Amino acid sequence: MIKNDLMPEKELVLVTGGSGFIGSRCIIQLLQDGYRVRTTIRSLDREAGVRSILKTVDIEPGDKLSFVAADLMSDEGWTEAVSGCDYVLHVASPFPPGVPKHEDELIIPAREGALRVLRASRDAGVKRVVMTSSFAAVGYGQKLSNHAFTEENWTNLSGRDVTAYVKSKTLAERAAWDFINSEGGSLELSVVNPVGVLGPVLAPDYSASIQIVRRLLDGSVPGYPRLSFGVVDVRDVADLHIRAMINPAAKGERFLAISGRFITLQEMGQVLKTRMGESAGRVPKIVLPDWLVKLTSLIDQSIAQIVPELGHIKNASSEKAVRVLGWQPRSREDAIVATAESLIRLGLIRKK
Repeated sequence: MIKNDLMPEKELVLVTGGSGFIGSRCIIQLLQDGYRVRTTIRSLDREAGVRSILKTVDIEPGDKLSFVAADLMSDEGWTEAVSGCDYVLHVASPFPPGVPKHEDELIIPAREGALRVLRASRDAGVKRVVMTSSFAAVGYGQKLSNHAFTEENWTNLSGRDVTAYVKSKTLAERAAWDFINSEGGSLELSVVNPVGVLGPVLAPDYSASIQIVRRLLDGSVPGYPRLSFGVVDVRDVADLHIRAMINPAAKGERFLAISGRFITLQEMGQVLKTRMGESAGRVPKIVLPDWLVKLTSLIDQSIAQIVPELGHIKNASSEKAVRVLGWQPRSREDAIVATAESLIRLGLIRKK
C-alpha cells in the first residue's frame, strides 16, 4: 500500500476528467509520487467510482485527493477547481463510442472546455497546464509518405480522412496555443499527443481504443480491415504528462506519445494469438477485402469513418519525448497483452 502520509508534501495538481481512462492513471501516478491531487468529475456521484479504482492498485489517498464537480460546457466549478493549484493536467475531453449527429457535439466541448480550463488556470496563478491532445491533431489530412509524423506536423482539416473527432482535437489544441500566445500571461502550456491508448483496464469505463482489443478477443469481428495505428500504454501516457508538467524544457512544447512503429490490426491479432494462448481462440484469421468493408460502411456509419484509412500506412516518432524528457515507454506488444489480460480478468469479454 502507498504510504502517502509518510511522504513529504508536494504541490497540488488538478486533473480534469479524473474518472476517465487516462485521468485515473494520472491520479494514480501523482499520488504515488507524493503529490496532492484534486480532480474534476461531471458529477460528485462519480467520486466513489474513482476511489474504487484506486483501491484496485492498493492506494488509499485519504485527504491527499479531493473532488470538484465541473463540466467542460459550463463555467461553474472551474474557479474552485483550480484554486491553489500549482499545475493542471487537462485530460478531460469528449470521445463518444459512436458517431455524433453533428460534429459540434465534439468540437464545442473540446475547444470551449480547453479555453475554460486555461482561463481559470491563468487567473488562479497556475504555473503550467499540460493538455491531452491526440495524434488526431498531427497526422490527418496529409499526403502519406515514408517519413514519420513528428510534433512539427499539424492535421489539415480539409482532408477527406478528417472525422468529427479529429477536427475536435485539432481545433481544441490550436485554440489552446492561440490563447497562450495572445492572453495566457505567465501561464505555461505543454501538450501530449497520444496515439491509440491501450494498457490495463481498471474499471468498465475505459478508452475507445480498448474496444479494438475487446472485439478481437470476443470474436465480434469476422476479419481484419486493412488498418494500422499507433499504440501506447496508458501508464506511459500518464508518465509523459507528469514529465511534461515538471521539466522546464517542456514549456511551450508538444510531445507525441507512441511506442514503436504503427501496427496493423492483423499484427495486433498475431500478438494476441502468440501471447494469450487459448484466450485468443476467437481472434480472426483472415484479412477483409476493402470492397467488403466499404459495402458494410453503407449501413454502418462507424465503419464509414475508417474507409478513408484503408490500406494507408502511417508512422510517427516519439524521439522528442525520449530525448527531451527521458521518456521510455513499454513495448506496444506488452501494452496489447496488458489490455487483453485486464479485460479477461474483469470479465469484460463476451462469452462464447
